[in-house]
Amino acid sequence: MTTTTDSLTSAPAPNRVLLAAPAPPAEAAAHFRASLRLYADVSDVAGALSVGGDPGFVVLDSRSTESWDQGRIPGAVHLPTALIPERAADLLDPSVPVVTYCWGPGCNGATRAALALAELGYRVKEMLGGFEYWVREGFAYETPRGTESRTADPLTAPVAGVCGC
Repeated sequence: MTTTTDSLTSAPAPNRVLLAAPAPPAEAAAHFRASLRLYADVSDVAGALSVGGDPGFVVLDSRSTESWDQGRIPGAVHLPTALIPERAADLLDPSVPVVTYCWGPGCNGATRAALALAELGYRVKEMLGGFEYWVREGFAYETPRGTESRTADPLTAPVAGVCGC
């Protein structure tokens, strides 16, 4: 077994994973249940959209027009975050859940959009990974040139088959 040591004292370094004890199972279950109510991943959104028909939710791209033009999820509604308070009622049915996305994990635009929608009374989830992971996982996207796709990145998606998680 390999142990790490603190380079200044030569004493064993604390196990940072267990420095804060894991939550009790009931607390952990409540947290993860709540997380699934607030977030959807790219693969699940793509799977729901690929079946055809009404998936039961609308996908909302909260980025700028310039970003939208670089590429977007097919069928997404474009509504930049700053315009949500004045335009949401014109574009979204309050009875239909909304899944927001922005650029990717390094951007909290989808979070801000989800908050703005929730404050207006919409049921909302944020799509983890955003447009970046949509593209990296190999799903088709629209641009002014038409529909495009890239080969799935083997660090983010299975190159053959399905994830199975």
